[in-house]
Amino acid sequence: MIVLPHDLDLPDRDAVLGQAVPFDRARWIPELPDTTWWPAELDSCPIVGKWPRVDRRTVFSIARKAGTVEGRRHLLVAALVWGTGTKARSVNRRGQIFRRSPRTDIAAQLDARLEAALEALGERGATEAYWALNNEQHIPYLGAAFFTKVLYFAGHERPAGPYRPVILDSVVSRALKDLKTVDADWPENGWTTDQYTQYLEGVHDLARRRGVLPDQVEAALFFHGKRLP
Repeated sequence: MIVLPHDLDLPDRDAVLGQAVPFDRARWIPELPDTTWWPAELDSCPIVGKWPRVDRRTVFSIARKAGTVEGRRHLLVAALVWGTGTKARSVNRRGQIFRRSPRTDIAAQLDARLEAALEALGERGATEAYWALNNEQHIPYLGAAFFTKVLYFAGHERPAGPYRPVILDSVVSRALKDLKTVDADWPENGWTTDQYTQYLEGVHDLARRRGVLPDQVEAALFFHGKRLP
């Protein structure tokens, strides 16, 4: 288990749910198989400066409808949008998930693999769902940094098994290294299921000790990682 420092500066839950990321709808729509994949909720996001901004609270509202094919598609897109920002290069990279040919086959594969992974999440928990998306239900170009976002939004409010899913990405990994809670060879991407489980154990342990939800610990690690040079 990863042991996180007890005095880690934790945000309150409102700050976590309000964490918002700007996005450019015009860059996303051409990347999707068709416009029905775009969640309508994103068109109601507030505009701050030049861009609309989507927060965790909005993606959670989209995730609550993930019991249907359309709902799972919307969850995937919303999680990608929230995790990407406005840079054209970043959006284009995420678009590789949808861009292989023929697109009808891509949609069918995405639907089947998302359904299987979220079924594993709902029935057996975060570790089993992580294993599925990292192995037999792997979606090309959807790495762990983003599929843990999908799992987080799908399962954090309705956990099954011993752990609520939480996000693990390169920023969190840098924080774990900086806090000396993992070895120097801990990867910044491509974590094994065992490594993700160790991370879950550590996050949940600190959440229990501090009387908070696990995503407050994950957000604290993310904010710590973003402050690093």
